[in-house]
Amino acid sequence: MNVSQYIRRSRTARVSAALLTSAALAALAACGGRQAGGAHPSAPTTSFTEQGVTVTLTVSDWHASTGTLSAVFTPEREGFHLYSTDLPADGVEGVGRPTAMAVSGAVRADGRLAASAEVRSITVPGVEAPVPVYPDGPVTTTLPVRADGDGEATVLLGYASCSTRDGCTIPVSDHPVHLRVTADGATFSPQ
Repeated sequence: MNVSQYIRRSRTARVSAALLTSAALAALAACGGRQAGGAHPSAPTTSFTEQGVTVTLTVSDWHASTGTLSAVFTPEREGFHLYSTDLPADGVEGVGRPTAMAVSGAVRADGRLAASAEVRSITVPGVEAPVPVYPDGPVTTTLPVRADGDGEATVLLGYASCSTRDGCTIPVSDHPVHLRVTADGATFSPQ
């Protein structure tokens, strides 16, 4: 199998997994929206793909106008990593862009953005300082949020993916995803 075939099969496997997850969530909703053990209904989810990364957003644990906004950043190609949420906005000596999620409108952050992966440092030719990145592959970030009442809200996402072998994709800055907030919770507006 050559590299192109491997990349296509890897992408197909990730897409298939995402479709199975979506189908499972739809089946769960059709059965009354409850998980085994009487858990709460399935969480609102949406996704988009831009510059070689699929981002899947979920609103969960919504109680009394607070909840958690999660974003899973999944590079489409093997060997690509994302940069740390703590990376400066302009990168390290201009290299990289932070993995970022911010909210505005009827929702505000109620804590700091956290990532599920350990940060490691890499060296980049021509850059003296180490560059903080996550291991290759998907990274999940979570942001506690609080609603300021009913209305519209916007989630702004930013990231860049790179490979030590294949270079970098164009950074994404402030990609908007819209939410509708009511007393019952938050749902994603159609893209």
